[in-house]
Amino acid sequence: MFLRSLSGRFLMLTVLFVMLAEVMIFVPSVARFREDYLLLKLEKAQIASLALLANDMIDPDLEAELLSNAGVFNVVLRRDEVRQLILSSPMPAPIDRTVDLRDAGAWVLIRDAMMRLVNPEPEVIRVIGQPVREAGLLIEITTETDSLRAAMLDYGVRILILSAVISAFTAVLLFLAVRGFLVTPIKRVVRAMQSYAVAPEDARRIIQPSAGITELREAEEALQSMQTELTGALRQKERLAQLGGAVAKVSHDLRNILTTAQLFTDRMEISSDPAVQRAVPKLMNSISRAVNLCESTLAFGKAEEPAPMLSRFALAGLVDDIVASESLAGGEEGVVIRSAVPREFTLRADPEQLYRVLTNLTRNARQAIAATGKGGTVTLSAEEDDEAWIIHVTDTGPGLPPKALEHLFKPFQGGTRKGGTGLGLAIAAELVRGHGGRLELLRSDDSGSAFAIWLPKGEISLDDAAG
Repeated sequence: MFLRSLSGRFLMLTVLFVMLAEVMIFVPSVARFREDYLLLKLEKAQIASLALLANDMIDPDLEAELLSNAGVFNVVLRRDEVRQLILSSPMPAPIDRTVDLRDAGAWVLIRDAMMRLVNPEPEVIRVIGQPVREAGLLIEITTETDSLRAAMLDYGVRILILSAVISAFTAVLLFLAVRGFLVTPIKRVVRAMQSYAVAPEDARRIIQPSAGITELREAEEALQSMQTELTGALRQKERLAQLGGAVAKVSHDLRNILTTAQLFTDRMEISSDPAVQRAVPKLMNSISRAVNLCESTLAFGKAEEPAPMLSRFALAGLVDDIVASESLAGGEEGVVIRSAVPREFTLRADPEQLYRVLTNLTRNARQAIAATGKGGTVTLSAEEDDEAWIIHVTDTGPGLPPKALEHLFKPFQGGTRKGGTGLGLAIAAELVRGHGGRLELLRSDDSGSAFAIWLPKGEISLDDAAG
């Protein structure tokens, strides 16, 4: 569990990276140790040879002791262009290889050191180097590799132990630093989010930024802004839900009252009083509009629009029905409603729901033109591309008022005409979204308005649906 935490993983990564760095240091360090070891043998051999040079006759026991102290078998000096064997003893085995330290590069030293570490077989080697303090042109010794490899292993073990200690110490310090500077503030943000999730409507649970690290401070400020907006939205949603419930109840009772009033108005139509005859149509229209408003409000409040039943059909026939039904009222108002949909144009959608959407857009356009008293045209057309079917509803009306443009598809806010509720466009946009498409206003100015319905051709994949 610890290794799955941010602190645990950072600790393990720190140890790993420090150990890798130490390994990169270990290889050249061992190579350097081997070079120093052999140079020290050359120096000791040179010192031993000086005793013989000082006294040509030396006791054999003393010579053996000098060679033993230097750790070599033979010592050769080149002085005055003459190669001279200074000290010698019996060789335990033939010379296996020669190591020249005079001009050895770093790569050669590292290669030879690693080969010596991995090769446990004892060997006799010749070592050539420069004499100390220019005491000749060259010094050459023969020695065995057992002591050299043992010294290198001992040095390597000590380096690895030291590296492990440094790695552990560094990892602990970084662990404590990360825990103090990162993990603890992050946990505080997480606790604040969990606390807020318990009661998001409680403003006391909104996080108060306090991190000293810039990135964490920005995250806390972004979270505070989001929580503040969400709390406000939840409060507004709760108020709207309460208001919606009250409106639904009022609309239900008001619809019953208006229905009764409508029945009495029907009785008034048979009156012979001219004043009554003139007032009844206006009264009937007012009551009908009020009843429709109540029914629309109740229908929207139920939010029980069924999922679309998609099928393939010709759009021209559906548009012809809309043109026929809306032209009855449009003809009296001086509005011409026409279809420009090709007869062979087919698409996949729910015919009933698409009928409701197009009827709403057509009726809104017709009523907007009729309100000007100048007449006009409403045109329904369609086209398609590789990705979607596009249905256009355009008119030559006066355009939408600025207030309607601000809240075009919002219920009770985006009414396009005086006395409208905005429910029609909100429901139409919701039905189009149910098809996976979108309803957009392309333009609205003095020359008229143009709406477009995009219905996608492709079917969504399981991966896209899951995402």
